[in-house]
Amino acid sequence: MAKSWACEACGVRLPGRSRSGADGRQRGGRPARYCSDACRQRAFRERAAAASRAAPRAELPGRGLPVSLDAFVGRERELARLRTLLRSSRLLTLTGPGGVGKTRLAVELAGGVRGGRAGRAQLVELAGLHDGELLPQTVAAALGVRERAGRTGTEALVRALEKRSTLLLLDNCEHLAEPCAVLAAALLTRCPGLRILATSREPLRVPGEVVFRVGILSLPPGPAGAGGDQHGDQGTDPLLRSEAVRLFLERARTCHSGFEPTPGDVRTVAEICRRLDGLPLAIELAAGRMAALPPAGILRGLDDQLSLLTDGSRTGPGRHRELGATIDWSHRLLDPLERAVFRRLSVLGGGFDAESAAAVCADCATAADGVEGCVGCRDGRCCVRRKQVLPVLCALEAKSLIVRVHGDAPGTARFRQLAAIRAYGMDRLAEAGELPAVWDRAVDRLAEQAAEGSTMVFPDGAALPLAREQENLAAAVARCGERSDPRHTELALALARLHYQQEQLTAARTLLTEVLARTTYGSRDHGAALALAARAACQQDDRSAALAFAREAVAVERAGPPHPGRLANALDALAAAHLCRGAYHEAVAVFAECVAVVRTLDRPLDIAVCGHHLAWALLQTGDTAQAAALMEKCLPVLESGAPPGQAAAALHTSGAIQLALGNWDAAENRFAEVLAKVPDGESLHALYPVEGLAIVAAERGAPERALRLYAAAAAARQRTDAEPEASWRTTVEAAASRARERLHPARVDAAMTAGRRLYGERLLSYALRDNASADRSTHANHDDPTDVAHPTPTEPISYPVTQLLLTPRELTVSQLVAEGMTNQQIAAQLGLSKSTVASHLDRVRDKLGVRSRTQIAVRVSGRAGGPGAESV
Repeated sequence: MAKSWACEACGVRLPGRSRSGADGRQRGGRPARYCSDACRQRAFRERAAAASRAAPRAELPGRGLPVSLDAFVGRERELARLRTLLRSSRLLTLTGPGGVGKTRLAVELAGGVRGGRAGRAQLVELAGLHDGELLPQTVAAALGVRERAGRTGTEALVRALEKRSTLLLLDNCEHLAEPCAVLAAALLTRCPGLRILATSREPLRVPGEVVFRVGILSLPPGPAGAGGDQHGDQGTDPLLRSEAVRLFLERARTCHSGFEPTPGDVRTVAEICRRLDGLPLAIELAAGRMAALPPAGILRGLDDQLSLLTDGSRTGPGRHRELGATIDWSHRLLDPLERAVFRRLSVLGGGFDAESAAAVCADCATAADGVEGCVGCRDGRCCVRRKQVLPVLCALEAKSLIVRVHGDAPGTARFRQLAAIRAYGMDRLAEAGELPAVWDRAVDRLAEQAAEGSTMVFPDGAALPLAREQENLAAAVARCGERSDPRHTELALALARLHYQQEQLTAARTLLTEVLARTTYGSRDHGAALALAARAACQQDDRSAALAFAREAVAVERAGPPHPGRLANALDALAAAHLCRGAYHEAVAVFAECVAVVRTLDRPLDIAVCGHHLAWALLQTGDTAQAAALMEKCLPVLESGAPPGQAAAALHTSGAIQLALGNWDAAENRFAEVLAKVPDGESLHALYPVEGLAIVAAERGAPERALRLYAAAAAARQRTDAEPEASWRTTVEAAASRARERLHPARVDAAMTAGRRLYGERLLSYALRDNASADRSTHANHDDPTDVAHPTPTEPISYPVTQLLLTPRELTVSQLVAEGMTNQQIAAQLGLSKSTVASHLDRVRDKLGVRSRTQIAVRVSGRAGGPGAESV
């Protein structure tokens, strides 16, 4: 049988003339493998990438490493040594006393690992966790690892990490040393690509552990003789080489931009650093006073405080005494109002914003803020008014007693206290006798926020106001549980909802079991807990328990006082339990009742949410026409008002309905809309539309594209352990089988291999490349998203879509290519290396589906014409 000569990179049939002969051979008799130099180079890059890693590793969806807001100073020798140890060991533990800088050093070390800042290194903070049994769930939640049916806790972590190359940074393990050791041993044994970097005040004592003791910063030499002053600045050179002095001066300039140290100041700073024994946290606290005091004043204050401490224990570790002295001295310099706010903030271990801080710290008994001399103040106790809290937060941040948390939503500021400072503040709070009252206000604040979520019809899947307060909420639940506080039930239910949304299902069901044991049959929280327990059981594929919980939830709501919202929530959970069992007709009946109940509330968004659920169930029964009519009403409401996840799910349902109706253009448009809104190609909401586009491609006669998308989605599902519904999986597999039948086995293998290499941004770019409306023919009606013509292979992408697909740096490089610059000229103008520019252009070619610099120039400049094209 004659061989079909096709390009191994793109599958295009090789030409029979020019460079190749009639039999597909190049001059000299060597068989041609590629249709162009561009394909040959692309294949070379792919082989090189495959050699460096067997398969692409999508990063975990956790938070990664924090971005430091100040400069890292010193520790060059330690970092060099630690990099060597990290390459040769899989468990590296940094030990040392509190305040010595273990966490900051570990973050700096992890950030230097290839891909560390991009997500390959993941930080898990354990300071706020006190129950070792919850350690696996806490680590899973921090990494964004979700529990799936049959896999919980450690098993879920193993499944997520076993095929990834990941550096896991476990911070503050000392109070959970034994659980951390057990978890580390289990993960390292079963996950060959995993390395663990831990910080602790003591080793974990796991076989194979390498322990590195973090020491103090290098100190300046002792005071010089009298002749040292005669050399002026030259006498300070040895002092400025000290890491401790450099750190103090760096932080001092941060809080006092005009600080220019004289030689005398440097010598005073050196003495401060010696007195603080080179402890980084103590040095930073002292440097934070530079805005108010000169170095000599800081040294005098520290000397006075140290003399006060000499009556205390002289047998404890010296560094601990110096750290305590520094914090205590900083605390003594605060005015009474600042002291009150400082110690009261210590109950908010998970951080706080200005509003939460005001709610917890303010206790003034006067009716109006303008009234002076309230009862508490006349009694000699400092009362705090709400309007005073924000200025005090700013003052405490300037003095390094609280730090700003980086990475929160725009327009908000969030703060926290470092662990050592928080422990000191908690001691002062107990000494002042304010601990119960402040905790009570903190619990009240959290209960108010939890009550906001309880007013929703479907709170289990909605964005909750307490999402940023999860650590504080967990602490409040534990405290209320110990004291039989009646607020425990509402707070525990809110925390269970957060666990459910993070797919930490075991933790959610454990809390719900406690809630059900504490609540009376028929109460509001009892029915809500049963409905949430049913949903969690569905996610764990515990079908009998899900149905039992859901039926009991409906019975509770029917038996109690009429409340349409709570009944609708229970009915929705019962219908979900029927869907979980494959009882689609029963689900349709219950969803229909749920829609009828919600309509009495006159809440359009909730009606649309429930209508979407009913449409999906109708689609499973084969009633496609009714499902389509229902989605036509629901989709506009969900797109405009629902959270992103719900809107994406509704668009997918609409696309699946259009597939069932045979409307390929409309289905393609819906799936492309979802992909344009999701953050990355590894998210659960991205996998369904990618598979939908694969089905569309198979139906339209593009089998290679169908198989690439199918293989990419299958690989992503395997990495994320996310199985689709059985009916959807059957549809996808059938489309893939039809695509395979239309191709030669070699081209099937090539398409599947290429698809497995698509992930993340590259997958989204490939999936969207032929589906954006601007890619269509100029004859398309752009007012109707379903009236689009098929793109031709040579049709250019107009500038707006190019801008959507490319990153800002890639777009800049492409624009310079359009201006006629060479790679060397672009590198010189942008301050990049020539190889970096070449890498950017490689990604541009992949995203836009072009092969030459000329085609890149045409795409970004819009010179091909067409109504949508714009010039840059």
